[in-house]
Amino acid sequence: MLEQSGSWIVAVKRDFVAQHYLIGGDWGAENTKHSHHYVVEVQLMGCSLDQHGYLVDIVDIEHHLDSLVDSYRDQTLNDLPLFAGHNPSIERFCQIICRQLVEHIVAETLTTMTVKIWENEIAWASFTLPVRATAEQ
Repeated sequence: MLEQSGSWIVAVKRDFVAQHYLIGGDWGAENTKHSHHYVVEVQLMGCSLDQHGYLVDIVDIEHHLDSLVDSYRDQTLNDLPLFAGHNPSIERFCQIICRQLVEHIVAETLTTMTVKIWENEIAWASFTLPVRATAEQ
């Protein structure tokens, strides 16, 4: 019999194009509106599996992530209320998406959610939330 210690990670990835421009500093070309081919990965972590041997239903993750990605696809991030008054950095973008997803993906087995976003082939950021602590707030 397999020992049940340790933890599991289930991840789903999607890509989309959106635009932004940075504010509040002199970042050269980044200060003008430009597009990024973003790749977002959601990692769900936990220490136990459900009665079916799943950490979380991947179809559920895909459904919520697809819906969220569609709301950002082809948008200018600066124009969205969630970014009002803030730089639309990938760090902030990770935080926003993570907080949105943690409200929708529910499973007793989950302990942590991480959202990682690449804005190109070499640059990424991530944001992690404890799932149960966030759900109680």
